Amino acid sequence: MPGLFNKKSSTLLGIDISSTSVKLLELSRQGERYRVEAYAVEPLPVGAVIEKNIADLEGVGLALARALTRARTGLKGVAVAVAGSAVITKIIEMDAALSEDEMESQLKVEADQYVPYPLDEVAIDFEVQGSSARNPERVNVLLAACRKENLEVREAALALAGLTARVVDVEAYALERSFALLATRLAASGEPLTVAVVDIGATMTTLSVLHNGRIIYTREQLFGGRQLTGEIQRRYGLTLEQASLAQRKGGLPDDYAGEVLQPFQQALVQQVSRSLQFFFAAGPYSAVDHILLAGGTASVPGLGRLVERQLGTPTLIANPFSAMTLGSKVNGAALASDAPALMIACGLALRSFD
Repeated sequence: MPGLFNKKSSTLLGIDISSTSVKLLELSRQGERYRVEAYAVEPLPVGAVIEKNIADLEGVGLALARALTRARTGLKGVAVAVAGSAVITKIIEMDAALSEDEMESQLKVEADQYVPYPLDEVAIDFEVQGSSARNPERVNVLLAACRKENLEVREAALALAGLTARVVDVEAYALERSFALLATRLAASGEPLTVAVVDIGATMTTLSVLHNGRIIYTREQLFGGRQLTGEIQRRYGLTLEQASLAQRKGGLPDDYAGEVLQPFQQALVQQVSRSLQFFFAAGPYSAVDHILLAGGTASVPGLGRLVERQLGTPTLIANPFSAMTLGSKVNGAALASDAPALMIACGLALRSFD
């Protein structure tokens, strides 16, 4: 059953393929402390990935090859993720006495009860989650299914760069894994926390609410940093590449902060507030303890302070590497700037140590 929890054999590169870039990360571990050995963020051609689906296989493969060269890593085994929206998951109970092979055989027979696609078109995998609270003689098993084409196109893009997928994960699980690195900074009282992670990408903003380290709610909105880039293009007559560079490096006219950046920040705060209201309306929660801003747009200057002031909730910019040491190949300042966009890549790289 080739699928979503494949066992790895050695240290893996975590690779996140998003709508505008590929992010590559290599971690090592010394005792209980992690070390960033290499990383790279490489832009993708416009339209190479559309709504998390790879549309330009060669463009993604070439970007991966450039990222490998930039990171100067010799690893070829990869942990990569598919979007949660592309995966069907179901917790089912099974007899605890069954071996893994027996579980697999039983799931092959029963999978069509849970998967609304022809079984020859899907990759299916499973993972035992622990004993059932209702019956100690049974276990909860997480069944995950994804269309094979979603896996195969990622494997093909990796292969163009000489890489091999050893693990295919789900973005939500990768996020949970990297969030665990940040949780200790937030948990002052020792009580289970409810934390809203707002991943602000180029075209999509995803709210993931975690309670006690597990995602309990997800909502996506078509809003992201591309709106800011587009407004810079329009106002100052720049190309997309010029606008993106100016957004990162600075050098825009004096009216940029007040006329372009500030309206975008206000619109983004409204999007975050609206997403949280949908979460609260779903019940039973009426507040979150913290907001974490992730994704490439989270680095927009002053955004964290604005969200905290207007929503009244402690807000941090996500940096899963704050307690890690850095290898000699890693530029610390560049990593700190890119850190919010590397949450998924970090969670994937952590699969090396399962």
